[in-house]
Amino acid sequence: MSELQTLQADLLARVDAADSAEAVETIRVEALGKQGRITALLKSLGAMTPEERQVEGPAIHGLREAVTNAIGARKAALERAALDARLAAETLDMTLPASGVPAGTVHPVSQVMDELAEIFADLGFAVAAGPEIEDDWHNFSALNIPETHPARAMHDTFYFPDEGEKRMLLRTHTSPVQIRTMMKDKPPIRIIAPGRVYRSDSDATHTPMFHQIEGLVIDRGITLGHLKWTLETFLKAFFERDDIVLRLRASYFPFTEPSVEVDVGYSIVKGKRVIGGSEGWMEVLGSGMVHRKVIEACGLDPNEWQGFAFGTGVDRLAMLKYGMDDLRPFFDGDLRWLRHYGFAALDVPTLSGGVGVSA
Repeated sequence: MSELQTLQADLLARVDAADSAEAVETIRVEALGKQGRITALLKSLGAMTPEERQVEGPAIHGLREAVTNAIGARKAALERAALDARLAAETLDMTLPASGVPAGTVHPVSQVMDELAEIFADLGFAVAAGPEIEDDWHNFSALNIPETHPARAMHDTFYFPDEGEKRMLLRTHTSPVQIRTMMKDKPPIRIIAPGRVYRSDSDATHTPMFHQIEGLVIDRGITLGHLKWTLETFLKAFFERDDIVLRLRASYFPFTEPSVEVDVGYSIVKGKRVIGGSEGWMEVLGSGMVHRKVIEACGLDPNEWQGFAFGTGVDRLAMLKYGMDDLRPFFDGDLRWLRHYGFAALDVPTLSGGVGVSA
């Protein structure tokens, strides 16, 4: 028996006797590693004559192939044996509950949107929607906002390049939804219009894109008293407190007359402002009676139909209710922030159980 045949028989016998993956790996390194015995034989081919290589080359390559195949087969056999032993030893109790899986959370803005929809649905309001890309007439002109009003300036509004007769823009409020609803539906009308709006502004309490909710009531005999009752009922339900106190201050909005800013009372608890009581006042809403010109622009008779409207920021309401002091993280996409402030998927707001707790 030649030296190569002896080496092959020895290596194959050791591979066949190996009882673990570690032992097989040791043999592989010894035979086929950088300093291995078969590797050394392969390197020696370079110093041989062509005639010698014709004889020794096939034999050495055959040795390498035989040992490589044996190592692969032994590894596979050992892995199958280990799996068989594990399957025989392990059991699975099908009656045990499934292991927990990672669950996402509901963004505070989405949660508050649901809370607001639940509250106003109980008050008889429907949810209305409209396009976020609006034309100048629906966003400004129909709302009695003149050409000289600052809101029309480029530094406040995102305009698209002029194309055609209509000047297009990203809506600055959800008020165009009110206009579209009054032009499409016959009174009486009771709607809320939640959605994204866009203004050229950015700091700790303002972002270029934010969320707003507006409300509109059009009916016969509507007064400012109806507006105050609606807002008071809404804020008591949203903040889940009965000591909500409102203060209406005269203001100016082009689309309402009279116009009022709505302040809500707050108290200082452990050094922080908490909505409720009347130690101080904080502005939370803008509102008023719908202007006659707005009603006329929608094809209705202001002598027959009256109404009120109001609007507030959804993000601002979330900050006040859930103790957030910076608006920018709402849109940063930081999962750590969302895990801290987010809501479980089953935290569905209900008026009976509380709009901020699970059903």
